[in-house]
Amino acid sequence: MIRKLGLLTLLFITVTHVIAQNKQKELDKYFSALSQNQQFNGNVLIAENGKIVYEKSFGYADYSNKRTNTAQSSFPMASITKTFTSTAILQLKEKGKLQLSDHVLKFLPDFPYSEVTVKQLLAHTAGLPITDTLFDAMILEHPDTVFTNKDLIPAFISRKAPLIFKPGEDFSYNNVNYNILALIVEKITGLSFEAYLKANIFNPAGMKNTSLSLFFKRKDNNLSERYSLKYPYSDKVQRADTAAEFKIIYRFNCQGHGDIISTTHDLLKYDEALYNGTLLSNATLKEAFTPVKIKNGKDNIQRYALGWITREDTSMGEIVKHDGGLPGGRTMLLRNITRHQTIIIFDNTANNVIPYSDNALRILNGVIIEKPKQSGARIYGVALAKNGLEAGDKALAEIKKDTSNYYLNEDEINSLGYAFMSNNKEFEAETTFKKNMQLFPLSWNTYDSYAEILLKHGRKQDAIKMYQRSLELNPNNENGKMILEQILK
Repeated sequence: MIRKLGLLTLLFITVTHVIAQNKQKELDKYFSALSQNQQFNGNVLIAENGKIVYEKSFGYADYSNKRTNTAQSSFPMASITKTFTSTAILQLKEKGKLQLSDHVLKFLPDFPYSEVTVKQLLAHTAGLPITDTLFDAMILEHPDTVFTNKDLIPAFISRKAPLIFKPGEDFSYNNVNYNILALIVEKITGLSFEAYLKANIFNPAGMKNTSLSLFFKRKDNNLSERYSLKYPYSDKVQRADTAAEFKIIYRFNCQGHGDIISTTHDLLKYDEALYNGTLLSNATLKEAFTPVKIKNGKDNIQRYALGWITREDTSMGEIVKHDGGLPGGRTMLLRNITRHQTIIIFDNTANNVIPYSDNALRILNGVIIEKPKQSGARIYGVALAKNGLEAGDKALAEIKKDTSNYYLNEDEINSLGYAFMSNNKEFEAETTFKKNMQLFPLSWNTYDSYAEILLKHGRKQDAIKMYQRSLELNPNNENGKMILEQILK
């Protein structure tokens, strides 16, 4: 009997080891393919029961000097920060310093919206105005000013900015909610927001490489720079902080919503500190992971809880997560709290990591997924922009033949056409819209977009035919109806 038990134990250990190796192999195959396709550049760390089952760094932290990403690389985590702000508020609740039902006015006497509660800020159901409403005019009036959290309440008051809906009635994801929460933490504790986080979250969790940032930077030799494609048809990335359209971000140094810099290893320590009760009790976490309902009695559109996004599908376990995005960066912390699985992804070239985390979760749970395919729209756009019509046609023909390695997406091609059009590449734009119509002949939108540029180029009769075909496919295309009526007058 003892010998049989020993053999069974050995067999169990062997099988478990083989399963773990298979998961690692499949995860590496998936993320390596993404990297080869130029669809991922950054760090990934995946753990089960607090133990790392897969981690790897891909690509460059700094393209200019070919500095590579490593396990020590640090990244702005963007809106994953909101989970830390939520944790801080919930810690204060556990200490009896506040109640979630408390009105913000209790802590910030000048706050002009008397009905808004702490919980509504956490759940994005407060209806506060967004920063564009508050600061667009002020940026023009004060071109050298850097705005911080302390400027928010005076802006509410001076702009007489109305709520966008009655508190609790609807949902609107809004960074300002978390900036106000950071002010509440400071008011209650007498500490700066960073000092509070360091003393009550970073240090207890053992996060030695985590801090708040200044304009998403800190003195850190391991910091990964952020990059993005200037256009969908660009063949090289550029530094995000050099792009004119992104410079507006450096007019704000607000805290609470997206300003923490960290590493994958530190974020795993945070994850473990949530599991083992170091930061919050299980009862509080359960509340934090419960979607907040709006006035109609339904879950809000994102199933947003108290600083966490939740998923209705629990077939692989209860999922709580938060992703983040900023110019040149995308991040994800996904936690399967039923199976104690953790997926952490940082990308510093603005790739959408949401589907990557979903696929990683599937692989982790034994689901076979398709290998990543390259975007045919991007390859076609680069060829057309760089080498002209013949090169574009050749690239498109190869893409259409090789469906195992490439995909063609109508919306991506449509966006490519508008990118060409907005940058005065009129020939490339018209060519792209026409190709999209030919590739997706049953889509009303392809005809609508092609008609738009035909009309712009003075080809009125051709445009009329395209609008008419669009309306045949979609009689509810109101914009198409309106333009067609104007043309036919």
